[in-house]
Amino acid sequence: MPERMLKFTRVVQEMPDKRPANERVDDFGEIYREYAVEKAQLQAARCSQCGIPFCQIHCPLHNNIPDWLKLTAEDRLQEAYELSAATNTFPEICGRICPQDRLCEGNCVIEKGFEAVTIGSVEKYITDTALQRGWVKPPRPLREREQSIGIVGAGPGGLAAADVLRRYGYQVHVYDRYDRVGGLLVYGIPNFKLEKEIVATRQRLLKEGGVTFHLEFEVGRDASLAELRRRHAAILIATGVYVGRDAALPGAGLDNIVMAMTYLTASNRKGLGDEVPEFDNGNLNAAGKHVIVIGGGDTAMDCVRTAVRQGAKTVKCLYRRDRANMPGSFREVQHAEEEGVDFVWLSAPKAYLGNGRIEGVRVQRMRLGMPDASGRQSPEPIQGRDLTLPCDLAIKALGFDPEDVAALFGTPELALTSWGTIEIDFKTKMTNLDGVFAAGDIVRGASLVVWAIRDGRDAAEEMHKYVQARLAAETTPLARAS
Repeated sequence: MPERMLKFTRVVQEMPDKRPANERVDDFGEIYREYAVEKAQLQAARCSQCGIPFCQIHCPLHNNIPDWLKLTAEDRLQEAYELSAATNTFPEICGRICPQDRLCEGNCVIEKGFEAVTIGSVEKYITDTALQRGWVKPPRPLREREQSIGIVGAGPGGLAAADVLRRYGYQVHVYDRYDRVGGLLVYGIPNFKLEKEIVATRQRLLKEGGVTFHLEFEVGRDASLAELRRRHAAILIATGVYVGRDAALPGAGLDNIVMAMTYLTASNRKGLGDEVPEFDNGNLNAAGKHVIVIGGGDTAMDCVRTAVRQGAKTVKCLYRRDRANMPGSFREVQHAEEEGVDFVWLSAPKAYLGNGRIEGVRVQRMRLGMPDASGRQSPEPIQGRDLTLPCDLAIKALGFDPEDVAALFGTPELALTSWGTIEIDFKTKMTNLDGVFAAGDIVRGASLVVWAIRDGRDAAEEMHKYVQARLAAETTPLARAS
């Protein structure tokens, strides 16, 4: 057992062993192996135990990172798990898919000069050990409540809210249009980042704890939002955003130009054992193809790395800015480069070429000009520098927009923002409809899973306050008299 913390001056940063690229591209297994116990304790002991922990401040969940690192270093692993789970509904998921290099680890005080503490890997180690040893329990309320809560969406935000509300004792019903629980966690994120059994384990725990799931249930088709409001004391909308952004370019109607979520969903369904005709006939399968992915975010990284594993002939990623200005995780870019992905920086598609099916992409070279409203330098086209790249499958990973949920749910009175997201009171998390709350990407726009978890937990707390206030109002003498 380490004698004390602050070992960063003597112990170098060491991630868990990473499987060699030539091995991992042959399957969809997670790329990191497990920490050995001694190695996890030693890496946790590198923490400097800051008086002001910037890792915690920059974590959307404000996890008590220095505390559970210290407990891990002291071999008090069950306590470390309980502390981790106190602020995070799914630490085993965040430890795998959070962009720690942009959040906790990227703000680690010792990062400059000594390399950051491997916070994400230790978090994963803590919870995986807790799951193996049976320390992770279903949500068990101290007492049951009669009131029921309806949650629309079984993604990370909805599941986080379900866990919190069930612990309060409410009868929680989760409605989702898909045939599995998890949303983006199951259908959007590939197995090499998050194996699906991890999500299935959480679903089993929630079901054992009393959460009821209604799958293949579409609000607006199987029941209106108004009907759900009559069934439940409060409703949470946590549907996420799944409509892929597009760019109107010449040749956009050619075959084998697909949206990122369509492509990733087909791959994940195939991995789950589903029949996927469009994958089997090759339309959504990169095997033997020249693949071009357009975009520079984490979804684009998922696409390029999936294409490599499907046996693509070549995989190129077009991004209109340079490496330093891309929005995705730098760690993901490194993984992709190791696996053979070619990044074509400062480039943007100008036209799709082909006769019926895509055969190539006309690419316009870019340079960086003045900063835009986001603070990043704006890409500007360089005239006369176009090139043509061969392409049999083009995948557009340009971000996501929300569906028109007001129309979808048959509730035109539900207020939306100019961006199409649901408008809420950010203090109470309630929409303009009494007792209807919203959380996650459907409110903030496409964002990180960890933010969806944070939003779901916050909304659950506000829903609890709302339901209890309504009950208190109904039981006052004045209310009884009326």
